[in-house]
Amino acid sequence: MHLPRGPTMSTALRFPLHLHGFIAISMLLLSSAIDAADARKTPPPPVYLAECAACHAAFLPRMLPATSWQRLMRTLPQHFGTDASLDATTAKEIEAWLVGNAAAAKRVVETPPEDRISRSRWFTRQHDEISSATWQRPAIKSRSNCSACHRTSDQGVFDEHDVRIPK
Repeated sequence: MHLPRGPTMSTALRFPLHLHGFIAISMLLLSSAIDAADARKTPPPPVYLAECAACHAAFLPRMLPATSWQRLMRTLPQHFGTDASLDATTAKEIEAWLVGNAAAAKRVVETPPEDRISRSRWFTRQHDEISSATWQRPAIKSRSNCSACHRTSDQGVFDEHDVRIPK
């Protein structure tokens, strides 16, 4: 009687190795695609850095959907309690850049309450382990103070490995 043979040890080991190889190559290709997508994004115009980043962090356009950026640019005279009015040409240039590079990812396309990045679902999910007491530390002060914890936020990099929460 001849019984069918089960997988040999080498066959049993080959499948996981192939799977790991497939996953590693897929991750590498995905990472390259994301880097290429970021590289295609237009860097911030100097006027954005001069007018917006002079008062707060130079928030990345991908942190809000286009509708939020449009609304924020239309309401600059009442910009979170401050008159941030700009001349029409400057406002138009900044809005074009913000809207042109706005969030396209499904997790960010929802308009957050008051168009606040810090009230968006993705932000809340990413920071849900941060206690209220931590947010109130003098070195942090506000949820919009990204650079307090994200040391590379000025470069548009918010990698969790670079987070240092001030004491």
